[in-house]
Amino acid sequence: MSDYLAKQFSLAGKVAMVTGASRGLGKAMALGLGRAGASVLAVGSSVNSVQETVAQLNDEGITAWALGCDQADAGQVQTLFDEVQALTGRLDILVNNAGTIRRAPAVEFSDEDWAAVMDTNINGVFRMCRAAGKIMLGQGSGKIINIASLLSFSGGITVPAYAASKGAVAQLTKALANEWAQNNLQVNAIAPGYFATDNTENLRKDAARNASISARIPAGRWGQPEDLAGAAIFLASDAANYVNGHVMLVDGGWMAR
Repeated sequence: MSDYLAKQFSLAGKVAMVTGASRGLGKAMALGLGRAGASVLAVGSSVNSVQETVAQLNDEGITAWALGCDQADAGQVQTLFDEVQALTGRLDILVNNAGTIRRAPAVEFSDEDWAAVMDTNINGVFRMCRAAGKIMLGQGSGKIINIASLLSFSGGITVPAYAASKGAVAQLTKALANEWAQNNLQVNAIAPGYFATDNTENLRKDAARNASISARIPAGRWGQPEDLAGAAIFLASDAANYVNGHVMLVDGGWMAR
């Protein structure tokens, strides 16, 4: 690799926070950012939930910390960012990956389930962006990567709150990009397609749904968590300094079909 390319995509000296980093997509992105040179703040629902991720990063010689936070709780978000300031004194990259999903027909979908999904998936994402934005604006630079979904574009089935929240994530990404681009903050999103994770286990176990989904993916397979790491590295790197307000599909061609 040329020195130019190495510099463009290197995250050396950067501090990256990844939420939902205990497993699946979040863990894969945390590992990818660390391998690209960043120090990693791995955030889970509890400190213990991300210890395995941090241990793997540490075993590879990557500096990493385990932190716990429920982003649906505004007080916990504030405490998290107080810890970050004490640990690192800066934050260069935020990957907002933590989220939740509840499934039920719309006429049976409870207020409690609606509130739980919205408070984590969009209210919590905004809280995280707001807190990170304060740090990054002070630094004069930063990258925020929100994790959207195919359901930022389509409605899905029996997941009304999830679809609404992920549509909102895409619009929040654009709104913050418009506001902060002039301050050298790039705010973008990744919209994963169908990935083999805990969240899709039931879909993959349903033979008919699995077959219909697989048949529509031009790549011919479900995504693996490591397939998302490259997109995260790109959007976190200097190579993406003029990319703002973009929702990047990583879906094996699903939306192009």
